[in-house]
Amino acid sequence: MQIGAIFPQTEIGSDPGAIRDYAQAAEDLGYSHLFIADHVLGADPKHHQHVVGSPYTHESVMHESFALMGYLAAVTKTMGLCTGILILPQRQTVLVAKQAAEVDVLSGGRLRLGIGIGWNHVEYEALGQNFHDRGKRSEEQIALLRALWTNEAVNFEGRWHRVTHAGLNPLPVQRPIPVWLGAGSSSNPLPSEPVLRRLARISDGWFPNFAPDAAGKKAVNTLRKYIREAGRKRNQVGIEGRIRIAGKQPEEWLDELKAWESLGAVGVTVEARRGGLQSVDQHIDAIRRFKEVVG
Repeated sequence: MQIGAIFPQTEIGSDPGAIRDYAQAAEDLGYSHLFIADHVLGADPKHHQHVVGSPYTHESVMHESFALMGYLAAVTKTMGLCTGILILPQRQTVLVAKQAAEVDVLSGGRLRLGIGIGWNHVEYEALGQNFHDRGKRSEEQIALLRALWTNEAVNFEGRWHRVTHAGLNPLPVQRPIPVWLGAGSSSNPLPSEPVLRRLARISDGWFPNFAPDAAGKKAVNTLRKYIREAGRKRNQVGIEGRIRIAGKQPEEWLDELKAWESLGAVGVTVEARRGGLQSVDQHIDAIRRFKEVVG
């Protein structure tokens, strides 16, 4: 089972040296990938009630995902780079295709594009995108991304996109780049039926946001049922769980890891955020301790 680490950008600041140190430490410890959050803007909770108490406000350090991954590609050698989660419908699809292809080239084929539809209408408004059709629009976006990554020239006519005989150069190393979906939030972790069906039909994998308990097992089993109904094989849609280590004992980490294994997850991502850590050294120590426990 692969074990990745969430890049704790909101808690280690914007010093390029700290970013490099964390990434290289994670690679040296054997972590398979870094999981990198995406927000273009943070809303001010004095004016936007829905972000009160959120870890993502205008005061949160959030690096631009593709620029950050370009830097990480240069300071690491083998570790995967994964967006977790890029808010695709608030971005221009062709530009995302170009940026993702470039990161994949610069990293030697180490990119996995985790995408989601987001929750913050303030970002959509500022970026000039429609918040209300974001789910359905994301399906067309994924189709166009894959077309652009696998063809020298594309002729695409959709509901929201039109590309007339044009293409990317350079194309990515991976053709296509794997597209995984994030679905479910901390406050509402179990996705709806339409979302699970979308996962089953078009994703290469899923990043669930729940514990591997009875409710989580039910959601995974439902997803696998929809995968069969979509005419796909179970191994075509991977599952990667999340283990939040703050406030838990090492025995609990091991129990969660075993529970994800029993659900057939291909990997887990370790999260040390929101545990009172305040420096890059503390975050490195946290992921080192996890690795010492799980081996």
